[in-house]
Amino acid sequence: MDRQMILSRSSVMGVRGLQGFVGSTCPHICTVVNFKELAEHHRSKYPGCTPTIVVDAMCCLRYWYTPESWICGGQWREYFSALRDFVKTFTAAGIKLIFFFDGMVEQDKRDEWVKRRLKNNREISRIFHYIKSHKEQPGRNMFFIPSGLAVFTRFALKTLGQETLCSLQEADYEVASYGLQHNCLGILGEDTDYLIYDTCPYFSISELCLESLDTVMLCREKLCESLGLCVADLPLLACLLGNDIIPEGMFESFRYKCLSSYTSVKENFDKKGNIILAVSDHISKVLHLYQGEKKLEEILPLGPNKALFYKGMASYLLPGQKSPWFFQKPKGVITLDKQVISMSSDAESREEVPMCSDAESRQEVPMCTGPESRQEVPMCTGPESRREVPMYTDSEPRQEVPMCSDPESRQEVPMCTGPESRQEVPMCSDPEPRQEVPMCTGPEARQEVPMYTDSEPRQEVPMYTGPESRQEVLIWTDPESRQEIMCTGHESKQEVPICTDPISKQEDSMCTHPEINQKLPVATDFEFKLEALMCTNPEIKQEDPTNVGPEVKQQVTMVSDTEILKVARTHHVQAESYLVYNIMSSGEIECSNTLEDELDQALPSQAFIYRPIRQRVYSLLLEDCQDVTSTCLAVKEWFVYPGNPLRHPDLVRPLQMTIPGGTPSLKILWLNQEPEIQVRRLDTLLACFNLSSSREELQAVESPFQALCCLLIYLFVQVDTLCLEDLHAFIAQALCLQGKSTSQLANLQPDYINPRAVQLGSLLVRGLTTLVLVNSACGFPWKTSDFMPWNVFDGKLFHQKYLQSEKGYAVEVLLEQNRSRLTKFHNLKAVVCKACMKENRRITGRAHWGSHHAGRWGRQGSSYHRTGSGYSRSSQGQPWRDQGPGSRQYEHDQWRRY
Repeated sequence: MDRQMILSRSSVMGVRGLQGFVGSTCPHICTVVNFKELAEHHRSKYPGCTPTIVVDAMCCLRYWYTPESWICGGQWREYFSALRDFVKTFTAAGIKLIFFFDGMVEQDKRDEWVKRRLKNNREISRIFHYIKSHKEQPGRNMFFIPSGLAVFTRFALKTLGQETLCSLQEADYEVASYGLQHNCLGILGEDTDYLIYDTCPYFSISELCLESLDTVMLCREKLCESLGLCVADLPLLACLLGNDIIPEGMFESFRYKCLSSYTSVKENFDKKGNIILAVSDHISKVLHLYQGEKKLEEILPLGPNKALFYKGMASYLLPGQKSPWFFQKPKGVITLDKQVISMSSDAESREEVPMCSDAESRQEVPMCTGPESRQEVPMCTGPESRREVPMYTDSEPRQEVPMCSDPESRQEVPMCTGPESRQEVPMCSDPEPRQEVPMCTGPEARQEVPMYTDSEPRQEVPMYTGPESRQEVLIWTDPESRQEIMCTGHESKQEVPICTDPISKQEDSMCTHPEINQKLPVATDFEFKLEALMCTNPEIKQEDPTNVGPEVKQQVTMVSDTEILKVARTHHVQAESYLVYNIMSSGEIECSNTLEDELDQALPSQAFIYRPIRQRVYSLLLEDCQDVTSTCLAVKEWFVYPGNPLRHPDLVRPLQMTIPGGTPSLKILWLNQEPEIQVRRLDTLLACFNLSSSREELQAVESPFQALCCLLIYLFVQVDTLCLEDLHAFIAQALCLQGKSTSQLANLQPDYINPRAVQLGSLLVRGLTTLVLVNSACGFPWKTSDFMPWNVFDGKLFHQKYLQSEKGYAVEVLLEQNRSRLTKFHNLKAVVCKACMKENRRITGRAHWGSHHAGRWGRQGSSYHRTGSGYSRSSQGQPWRDQGPGSRQYEHDQWRRY
């Protein structure tokens, strides 16, 4: 793939303008390195420790997808082969890979997500216009990743034996946190946010040469030297330039003021490059003069955006880190000039680096000498203060404990630290070593831990508001007992997991000792980043967190059963399910763009076609909610479809389903291991597709075609504009796929590209992702491999069969004159046609179509209500494409044929 094209697309991720600045203005920040050499150096420095690279998988999808064809629905066998080669190359070099995927979209980044989806819609429109004009795939400059690529990449990597994790927030924070806490070789991705995080080295996926394992390392310390900043200043710079949380236009006038007063404008630099230099110059020469003396809102034009700005800065703080820009210098504290302080979170690194005190002393910024250079990051303070030194009253020698100070009370509250690390660890991570001054250790601790705010009047907000709070908070109050102690209100309905047993092997452990290995430290949860600054005792209050750091989120879940929620969370984190935990925890899901022709009125959007399945899944997952028609139970769907401006989510209500023997509980489906439960799991899955009546026919189908037949039956019942020729193409490509090698598939060349076939290919793949959702929600009645696309679908092969079928070729030709395939073909076709007839759907060829198939589609018997307006209306024969955008509540939608 063309690397310039990748860079141009990736430049919108992370800090605005920084990617171009690094490439053109400060190329010395980029250093060519070799992973084999780095791994060997790591092994010599840390004997017995496997060199590990944390991979931001979402940044790598474009790089991994190397097949030439991308328009037909995906070349999944070729893609799987490319992933296998990628993994093999690193494994041969003795390097372990840990893959992280985005698990959900944070609310703070929803606007940016919507902006990108709408931009993608415009690109898709241009793609279909090109196809109709040229009847061929557009060039690589219009490349669009196949639908479902991120979902199926997770399962492909797990199939290849790789450790694959799904984040509980956007993945970049968890990637940076994991890399720092586990002493990783570095981060592989394509996001300038990794230059801002104070974490392990950052390597570019777009510059990676897989054959030699050469790539480019982007050094944040060299970036700081070029800008005259400290590493601790980078989050401030990122927010002033704009990122995924702070809109680029928010500080546009401020940046131009910096530029107008900047005296070192470089004529050979572009405008954006000079702006970055000007803003950096303002931070170093002006803002540093007030650091520790004044709050940011006193020296920056934050206005009404103060809370968002602080939130944006705090999003870069990893566990144990704090920003010098957040806290005022406490008065009355003795300071020593040029006192050395350790800011490292690495338990194995002890090097201490002097803090930079003002704009003049920049020579102390450490240079990046390679990924093993684990130097402490200098922290900038005000010109009068070099370091705050904690005061001790005992004569006994004590381990240094980082102090948090309340600017008003002057009281300093020490935080817990691990005995092997200088990293400040949220809450108490190791119950055995007894810190002299623990932050909160038990029900006797009643002191208030102040949150840092500005000089405005402070209103303390208690963490627990009593019996009306309706929130449960699991608190670990006794390190001896290692038990979860629940503190609830009398009408508690919601849960906020705070801490669990750090000795247990569960992946929900809050924070662990640096020596303890675990797959996913929950310290990477965004909502858990502030435990070091708050206390979980009911008596202790917290103040406005907007000026402290990441928002302390008290998780309000749709499901109150903590055991089931924990199982769902585990499956989510281990990348074994899809959307299930999102539905049960936040009640909000999203689906990105699909290659759909907005001008084609004959085919409905996949968002509508598969919605009834999702509604039945909602009914299953939200089982403990009695009133399934209640407004509060509506799931927020951010699904991209033509005509949806994405101003609001669609509010979609659960749809009751009928299951033989009644609807089983999630505890039965997920936790009961009795053999007979497998039958109930399958019954539940078929009920989600409304295909209970076809159970016997589907059970007679051999693997891996059972799941495919289920999906085809559902599609042909739902969409009347699908014809017999379409069915022949779907079945023929699945059968022929089984006997083809990756090279044979790569060499296929369809005669031309048909826009309808393009949309049908994407429609089927979205159906396979829906199968992943249903299968995981029902307790995995089917093997996941049975509906992985590399086993049942190939885009070019389907396109070839579609064109042949459309021209009226005989079935024998479609099956490439293979007699054994012919028998299977007729069996599968009979199963689909018989099941459709039970639903009064007769599949006919195009020659038998009447005038009602001219291309308009309707939805009968459904209704929607606009939220908050009291307005409602019935829709009879509403065209698919005119369904309109979000913020409407979908009730018991029965999508019917015209």
